[in-house]
Amino acid sequence: MPVILTILVLLALLIGPKYLASNALRRHSAPREYLPGTGGELAKNILSELGLHEVKVELSAGPDHYDPETKTVRLGQNNLTGKSLTAVAVAAHEVGHAIQDREGYAPLKTRATLLKFAQHIEKFGAMAMMAIPIIALSTRSPSVGLLTFIVGIASLGSSALAHIVTLPVEFDASFNRALPILKSGGYISESEEKDVREILRACAFTYVAGSLASLLNIWRWVAILRR
Repeated sequence: MPVILTILVLLALLIGPKYLASNALRRHSAPREYLPGTGGELAKNILSELGLHEVKVELSAGPDHYDPETKTVRLGQNNLTGKSLTAVAVAAHEVGHAIQDREGYAPLKTRATLLKFAQHIEKFGAMAMMAIPIIALSTRSPSVGLLTFIVGIASLGSSALAHIVTLPVEFDASFNRALPILKSGGYISESEEKDVREILRACAFTYVAGSLASLLNIWRWVAILRR
Protein backbone atom coordinates (compact mmCIF):
# COMPACT_ATOMS: atom_id res chain seq x y z
CA MET A 1 0.00 0.00 0.00
CA PRO A 2 2.72 2.58 0.83
CA VAL A 3 4.36 1.85 -2.56
CA ILE A 4 1.10 2.45 -4.41
CA LEU A 5 0.51 5.66 -2.44
CA THR A 6 4.03 6.87 -3.25
CA ILE A 7 3.49 6.19 -6.95
CA LEU A 8 0.17 8.08 -6.90
CA VAL A 9 1.78 11.06 -5.15
CA LEU A 10 4.63 11.14 -7.67
CA LEU A 11 2.20 10.95 -10.58
CA ALA A 12 0.18 13.81 -9.09
CA LEU A 13 3.33 15.93 -8.72
CA LEU A 14 4.48 15.19 -12.25
CA ILE A 15 1.18 15.39 -14.11
CA GLY A 16 -0.75 17.82 -11.91
CA PRO A 17 1.13 21.04 -12.73
CA LYS A 18 0.92 20.43 -16.49
CA TYR A 19 -2.79 19.70 -16.25
CA LEU A 20 -3.42 22.83 -14.16
CA ALA A 21 -1.44 24.94 -16.63
CA SER A 22 -3.26 23.69 -19.72
CA ASN A 23 -6.60 23.99 -17.92
CA ALA A 24 -5.91 27.58 -16.81
CA LEU A 25 -4.77 28.62 -20.28
CA ARG A 26 -7.83 27.03 -21.88
CA ARG A 27 -10.34 28.56 -19.42
CA HIS A 28 -9.07 32.08 -20.02
CA SER A 29 -8.57 31.81 -23.79
CA ALA A 30 -12.04 33.10 -24.71
CA PRO A 31 -11.95 36.30 -26.80
CA ARG A 32 -12.39 39.57 -24.91
CA GLU A 33 -12.89 42.22 -27.57
CA TYR A 34 -12.68 45.09 -25.07
CA LEU A 35 -8.97 44.41 -24.46
CA PRO A 36 -6.75 47.15 -25.93
CA GLY A 37 -5.00 44.76 -28.32
CA THR A 38 -3.98 41.24 -29.23
CA GLY A 39 -1.13 39.45 -27.50
CA GLY A 40 1.22 40.36 -30.33
CA GLU A 41 0.14 44.01 -30.36
CA LEU A 42 0.53 44.18 -26.60
CA ALA A 43 4.05 42.76 -26.81
CA LYS A 44 5.06 45.26 -29.51
CA ASN A 45 3.53 48.16 -27.58
CA ILE A 46 5.32 47.29 -24.33
CA LEU A 47 8.63 46.74 -26.12
CA SER A 48 8.27 50.13 -27.84
CA GLU A 49 7.42 51.92 -24.60
CA LEU A 50 10.47 50.39 -22.91
CA GLY A 51 12.77 51.31 -25.78
CA LEU A 52 13.44 47.69 -26.73
CA HIS A 53 13.21 48.46 -30.44
CA GLU A 54 15.67 45.72 -31.39
CA VAL A 55 13.37 42.98 -30.05
CA LYS A 56 11.09 41.46 -32.70
CA VAL A 57 7.72 39.76 -32.23
CA GLU A 58 7.09 36.73 -34.45
CA LEU A 59 4.83 33.74 -34.89
CA SER A 60 6.22 30.68 -33.13
CA ALA A 61 6.29 27.28 -34.80
CA GLY A 62 6.47 25.71 -31.33
CA PRO A 63 5.85 26.88 -27.76
CA ASP A 64 5.80 30.53 -26.73
CA HIS A 65 9.29 31.70 -25.82
CA TYR A 66 11.85 34.49 -25.92
CA ASP A 67 15.03 33.88 -27.89
CA PRO A 68 17.90 35.91 -26.35
CA GLU A 69 20.25 35.12 -29.25
CA THR A 70 18.03 36.67 -31.95
CA LYS A 71 16.24 39.09 -29.57
CA THR A 72 12.84 37.73 -30.59
CA VAL A 73 9.58 37.15 -28.72
CA ARG A 74 7.84 34.21 -30.37
CA LEU A 75 4.16 33.57 -29.70
CA GLY A 76 1.80 30.83 -30.84
CA GLN A 77 -0.95 31.80 -33.27
CA ASN A 78 -3.66 32.08 -30.60
CA ASN A 79 -1.51 34.27 -28.37
CA LEU A 80 -0.12 36.38 -31.22
CA THR A 81 -3.44 37.30 -32.80
CA GLY A 82 -5.88 36.53 -29.99
CA LYS A 83 -7.58 38.99 -27.64
CA SER A 84 -7.84 36.96 -24.46
CA LEU A 85 -6.43 37.03 -20.95
CA THR A 86 -4.25 34.05 -21.86
CA ALA A 87 -2.84 35.85 -24.90
CA VAL A 88 -2.18 39.02 -22.91
CA ALA A 89 -0.59 37.22 -19.95
CA VAL A 90 1.62 34.97 -22.07
CA ALA A 91 2.76 37.85 -24.28
CA ALA A 92 3.64 40.00 -21.26
CA HIS A 93 5.49 37.06 -19.70
CA GLU A 94 7.69 36.60 -22.77
CA VAL A 95 8.35 40.34 -22.89
CA GLY A 96 9.40 39.95 -19.26
CA HIS A 97 12.22 37.71 -20.46
CA ALA A 98 13.27 40.39 -22.96
CA ILE A 99 13.45 42.87 -20.08
CA GLN A 100 15.56 40.41 -18.08
CA ASP A 101 17.88 40.09 -21.06
CA ARG A 102 18.34 43.86 -21.37
CA GLU A 103 19.06 44.20 -17.66
CA GLY A 104 21.58 41.37 -17.72
CA TYR A 105 19.52 39.31 -15.28
CA ALA A 106 22.08 36.74 -14.10
CA PRO A 107 19.74 33.71 -13.73
CA LEU A 108 18.59 34.16 -17.35
CA LYS A 109 22.18 34.05 -18.58
CA THR A 110 22.91 31.06 -16.37
CA ARG A 111 19.86 29.25 -17.73
CA ALA A 112 20.87 29.88 -21.34
CA THR A 113 24.37 28.54 -20.65
CA LEU A 114 23.04 25.49 -18.81
CA LEU A 115 20.51 24.70 -21.53
CA LYS A 116 23.23 24.70 -24.19
CA PHE A 117 25.46 22.58 -21.96
CA ALA A 118 22.60 20.15 -21.25
CA GLN A 119 21.87 19.79 -24.96
CA HIS A 120 25.51 18.90 -25.67
CA ILE A 121 25.62 16.47 -22.76
CA GLU A 122 22.39 14.79 -23.85
CA LYS A 123 23.70 14.35 -27.40
CA PHE A 124 26.94 12.89 -26.09
CA GLY A 125 25.00 10.70 -23.66
CA ALA A 126 22.80 9.32 -26.44
CA MET A 127 25.84 8.41 -28.54
CA ALA A 128 27.62 6.95 -25.52
CA MET A 129 24.62 4.82 -24.59
CA MET A 130 24.68 3.30 -28.09
CA ALA A 131 28.42 2.68 -27.95
CA ILE A 132 28.63 1.29 -24.40
CA PRO A 133 26.92 -2.07 -25.15
CA ILE A 134 29.37 -2.64 -28.01
CA ILE A 135 32.30 -1.81 -25.74
CA ALA A 136 30.90 -4.11 -23.05
CA LEU A 137 30.66 -7.04 -25.46
CA SER A 138 34.15 -6.53 -26.82
CA THR A 139 35.96 -5.87 -23.52
CA ARG A 140 33.75 -7.66 -20.96
CA SER A 141 35.00 -5.10 -18.45
CA PRO A 142 33.00 -4.59 -15.20
CA SER A 143 33.83 -0.90 -15.32
CA VAL A 144 31.46 -0.49 -18.26
CA GLY A 145 28.51 -0.53 -15.85
CA LEU A 146 30.04 2.34 -13.87
CA LEU A 147 30.66 4.22 -17.10
CA THR A 148 27.00 3.79 -18.05
CA PHE A 149 25.94 5.17 -14.67
CA ILE A 150 28.26 8.18 -14.93
CA VAL A 151 27.02 9.05 -18.42
CA GLY A 152 23.39 8.71 -17.30
CA ILE A 153 23.87 10.84 -14.20
CA ALA A 154 25.74 13.54 -16.16
CA SER A 155 22.98 13.74 -18.75
CA LEU A 156 20.12 13.75 -16.24
CA GLY A 157 21.96 16.01 -13.79
CA SER A 158 22.57 18.75 -16.36
CA SER A 159 18.91 18.65 -17.38
CA ALA A 160 17.74 18.80 -13.75
CA LEU A 161 20.04 21.73 -13.00
CA ALA A 162 18.76 23.63 -16.03
CA HIS A 163 15.15 23.06 -14.89
CA ILE A 164 15.89 24.20 -11.35
CA VAL A 165 17.57 27.42 -12.53
CA THR A 166 14.59 28.02 -14.82
CA LEU A 167 12.16 28.33 -11.90
CA PRO A 168 13.32 31.73 -10.52
CA VAL A 169 13.66 33.01 -14.10
CA GLU A 170 10.05 32.15 -14.90
CA PHE A 171 8.59 33.48 -11.65
CA ASP A 172 10.56 36.72 -12.00
CA ALA A 173 9.35 37.22 -15.59
CA SER A 174 5.77 36.60 -14.52
CA PHE A 175 5.39 38.42 -11.21
CA ASN A 176 8.20 40.99 -11.13
CA ARG A 177 7.96 42.02 -14.79
CA ALA A 178 4.76 41.02 -16.60
CA LEU A 179 2.14 41.53 -13.89
CA PRO A 180 3.29 45.04 -12.81
CA ILE A 181 3.36 46.12 -16.48
CA LEU A 182 -0.14 44.80 -17.13
CA LYS A 183 -1.48 46.53 -14.02
CA SER A 184 0.28 49.89 -14.38
CA GLY A 185 -0.41 50.06 -18.13
CA GLY A 186 -4.11 49.47 -17.67
CA TYR A 187 -4.07 46.39 -19.87
CA ILE A 188 -6.10 44.42 -17.34
CA SER A 189 -8.74 45.49 -14.83
CA GLU A 190 -8.45 44.98 -11.11
CA SER A 191 -11.06 42.21 -11.29
CA GLU A 192 -8.99 40.36 -13.90
CA GLU A 193 -5.77 40.39 -11.87
CA LYS A 194 -6.66 37.18 -10.04
CA ASP A 195 -7.20 35.31 -13.33
CA VAL A 196 -3.97 36.64 -14.80
CA ARG A 197 -2.08 35.58 -11.68
CA GLU A 198 -3.56 32.10 -12.10
CA ILE A 199 -2.35 31.91 -15.71
CA LEU A 200 1.15 33.10 -14.86
CA ARG A 201 1.42 30.81 -11.83
CA ALA A 202 0.18 27.75 -13.71
CA CYS A 203 2.68 28.28 -16.52
CA ALA A 204 5.55 28.61 -14.06
CA PHE A 205 4.57 25.39 -12.31
CA THR A 206 5.02 23.37 -15.49
CA TYR A 207 8.74 23.87 -14.86
CA VAL A 208 8.28 22.52 -11.34
CA ALA A 209 7.02 19.31 -12.92
CA GLY A 210 10.04 19.24 -15.23
CA SER A 211 12.40 19.66 -12.27
CA LEU A 212 10.70 16.89 -10.32
CA ALA A 213 10.84 14.57 -13.32
CA SER A 214 14.58 15.17 -13.73
CA LEU A 215 15.25 14.62 -10.02
CA LEU A 216 13.13 11.46 -10.07
CA ASN A 217 15.20 10.08 -12.94
CA ILE A 218 18.41 10.75 -11.00
CA TRP A 219 16.95 8.95 -7.97
CA ARG A 220 16.08 5.99 -10.22
CA TRP A 221 19.65 5.77 -11.50
CA VAL A 222 21.04 5.89 -7.96
CA ALA A 223 18.61 3.17 -6.90
CA ILE A 224 19.78 0.97 -9.79
CA LEU A 225 23.43 1.45 -8.79
CA ARG A 226 22.74 0.51 -5.16
CA ARG A 227 21.39 -2.84 -6.31
